[in-house]
Amino acid sequence: MKKTKTLYWIFTGLFAGLMLFSAVPNILILPDSIKFMNNLGYPTYFIPFIGWAKALGVIAILIPGFPRIKEWAYAGLTFDLIGATYSIIALNGFSPDQSLMFVFIAFGFLSYYFYHKKIKA
Repeated sequence: MKKTKTLYWIFTGLFAGLMLFSAVPNILILPDSIKFMNNLGYPTYFIPFIGWAKALGVIAILIPGFPRIKEWAYAGLTFDLIGATYSIIALNGFSPDQSLMFVFIAFGFLSYYFYHKKIKA
């Protein structure tokens, strides 16, 4: 049980940190964030919305309890990562640089896996 909890918090911390660090520029509507999202074809008004949604998702997966909200948060954060990866590949084609996105997605899946393993124990 202790190993499962430790792995859960390691992967959840990494996943939450990555998602929060990607949410802050969107919330603050920084120029790099605007440029990146506009290059993908997303309107500027979408930037703070997705930033706040990611930040709320991070809070939801970190707060103990509320299992249904956690499920939705994991789903939303995963959709965000998969959608961003798809948008980048659809626009620019695949390049090895985008492989890093699969690491972020893997952290999310591992966090989710150990969350359920922790609940069952």
